[in-house]
Amino acid sequence: MSRMKVDEEEYWHSSKCKAFTFDDDDDELSQLKESKRAVNSLRDIVDDDDDLEKFSWSGEPVGSISWSVKETASSSSSAPEGRDSGLQKGSSSHAAFPRQTSSYSISSFFKGRNKLGSFQSLSDALSDTGVKSYAPELRRPKAEYKDYSSDWSPKDTIRRMQRGKICSLERFRSLQEKLMLLDEAVAVHDGNVITAILIFLKRTLQREILFRELEVRQVALHHLIHFLKETGKQKLLLDLLRFLDRTEEFALLQYREHLSIQDAEKRREFLKSCIRLPFSSEDAVHVQDHYTLLERQIIIETNDRHLESSGQSEIFRKYPRKASILNMPLVTTLFYSCFYHYTESEGTFSSPTNLKKTFKIPDKQYVLTALAARAKLRAWHDVDALFTTKNWLGYTKKRAPIGFHRVVEILQKNSAPVQVLQEYVRLVEDVETRLNLAMKNKCHDVVIDTYRDLKDRHQLMAYRCKVERGSAEEDKIDNILNNLQIRWKN
Repeated sequence: MSRMKVDEEEYWHSSKCKAFTFDDDDDELSQLKESKRAVNSLRDIVDDDDDLEKFSWSGEPVGSISWSVKETASSSSSAPEGRDSGLQKGSSSHAAFPRQTSSYSISSFFKGRNKLGSFQSLSDALSDTGVKSYAPELRRPKAEYKDYSSDWSPKDTIRRMQRGKICSLERFRSLQEKLMLLDEAVAVHDGNVITAILIFLKRTLQREILFRELEVRQVALHHLIHFLKETGKQKLLLDLLRFLDRTEEFALLQYREHLSIQDAEKRREFLKSCIRLPFSSEDAVHVQDHYTLLERQIIIETNDRHLESSGQSEIFRKYPRKASILNMPLVTTLFYSCFYHYTESEGTFSSPTNLKKTFKIPDKQYVLTALAARAKLRAWHDVDALFTTKNWLGYTKKRAPIGFHRVVEILQKNSAPVQVLQEYVRLVEDVETRLNLAMKNKCHDVVIDTYRDLKDRHQLMAYRCKVERGSAEEDKIDNILNNLQIRWKN
């Protein structure tokens, strides 16, 4: 043991670099200087690799079977005693082995870099590519590398995509291969796979070629149109519809873009340009009405804003506007006109009758909207005039296109007085409906007169118990019951 120690001391002191020993001065500064000189001397001689002796840590020829097995065993072992004994064995038997060509040397481990100049750790140095080439059991199975290979057929690629595997589509370069991918995706009826292939084709094919091929593949075409709509790719979608000569769908899609325009003036100009698009005859009328309505709203809004700010109109002072009329539906615009501009002549843009004539609003819709607006203002005279008509002989008659039961419901929602309500309850034709509405709204005179006309003495006597004692309604019921000229049914 002492002989081995002497040999090691002699070997290290006889090397080109002076090694550090404990026989040096104990002063820490001198130790630091000595270590620095040793490192500098290593840097001076490391440039010439031929002058240095290169050998493995285990002391056996690099690349041999025994070296590969021992290196594998030493890397898996974690016992420090095994590593210490390996180092002692390598240091004691280094002279018995010839010099081997290795990509690493002792100087490279001391300097922290390899021959290429890149820095690496000791563990990286030990995991050299040579180890992997001589130890195939450490490599991954070839089946795992096949997941990332490029030798899959279009059919196999689609099946793998269905299972959620990673597949590279870049290897499919020709148009024929790409179309085979698309056909296989359609054949498996998987929407996600079809969409993924379409995204790949959209990125790698020219638009004209893609559109031409999709024209004969309707399933894929529907998927692409839906995908473009969902993702908001309006420009590409418009180009596709134009190529397919689907003019009406193209026009409607272009018209839909007005929803994203907030400014009223810009929206009006956009709608004006949409009038020339190839709509169907019915849709063309709606687009024209939309443009006319927005143009009318801009005029009304400008004038009413001026009247409201100046305080010249009493109705704007009493009922301030809560919102702008711009971009509102036609029914809302009609209600607004009936509320603020009901008495204006037909020649003005804000007149309700002008709106009715311009946009051909049906009588039922006009009466229903005007009644709601005037009842909200409690303008009962206007409500009465709304249902009063004259025949060719000059006689007046009340007529309601919506039915008087609807009139009563709207008046009741707007808290109309009983005198106004019972006037329209009497005009309800159906007897049961009339009685129900009269009882609900406490129109006692209507109930009493209806039972009298029905000559139903029992119902009239039963209703007498529901009215207040000593009231005018009770006296009226008593007078009817005492009338001997009425021939009662019961």
